Amino acid sequence: MSEQESAALVSHEMAYAATREALIAAVDDAVLFPAVTAHGSKQTNRFSIKSAATGSFAGLKVGSFWADNDALGLPRHNSLILLFDQQVGRIDWVIEAGLVNAYRTAAADAVAADMLARPDASTLAIFGAGNQAFYEVMALRRVRPITEVLVVARDADKGAAFVARLQEQGVAAARASAEEACRRADMVVTATPARAPLFDASWIGPGTHVASMGSDAAGKQELPPALFEQASLYCDLPAQSVIMGDFQHFAGDRSAIVAIGDVLQGRDPGRTSADQITIFDSSGIALQDLCIARHLIAMKP
Repeated sequence: MSEQESAALVSHEMAYAATREALIAAVDDAVLFPAVTAHGSKQTNRFSIKSAATGSFAGLKVGSFWADNDALGLPRHNSLILLFDQQVGRIDWVIEAGLVNAYRTAAADAVAADMLARPDASTLAIFGAGNQAFYEVMALRRVRPITEVLVVARDADKGAAFVARLQEQGVAAARASAEEACRRADMVVTATPARAPLFDASWIGPGTHVASMGSDAAGKQELPPALFEQASLYCDLPAQSVIMGDFQHFAGDRSAIVAIGDVLQGRDPGRTSADQITIFDSSGIALQDLCIARHLIAMKP
């Protein structure tokens, strides 16, 4: 399936459904294998391989980041999903999924927010002004009554362009400093390649839901570790989050980290009070890619 075909079929609704299935499968019968991270001939060009298997399907996703593609007018991120024929072991489907990956990543944010954010959460702070940040906002608008988006961006021009892009979609958006955005927000989402905390833990008020969407490799970091001591901790896959997610920087009792799939299955209560601070650490799991691939195949004309 070509990039053009998959891009025409994907939607936030479909990505949400597929990702919800994936996060539940992650705590049920699935096996998720350790992620492989590597680089191209230039070390700034990176790729990762994530794979998984269930009782009925198995496969892998290759995700790449080529740093200089902007200058060529090409996306820096790309994605390829491979599904195996379970009977003979040959590749059954090859799906180009660059845009699909943006939807799939944002869908995990939305599924977690649906479980953990306060029902009345209406002010969103978004760190980052890249392509992924846009899809995070669009996905979250489907699950919470967002009336204001505060954009935190290091590059003033990119921040202004991102605000304009959101406004074109009917979103009330404005630039803000990191401290202002955090103090005013009901939800804080980070979608950056940062390697140091983006804000101070003291800026996060009671009842806030925080999601780290950009920490997906060893050494990356978006959240202040001091915040972990004040919050309830959730992620897509605990074993992976402590290696390549933001929780690699958590020095406390790692048994306190809960898979969001357990909340979806009713095994963990999730948010239990209006003042509770919740954190979702998403480093991305292969099941998201495999489940969304199966949805795409089912929709293919």
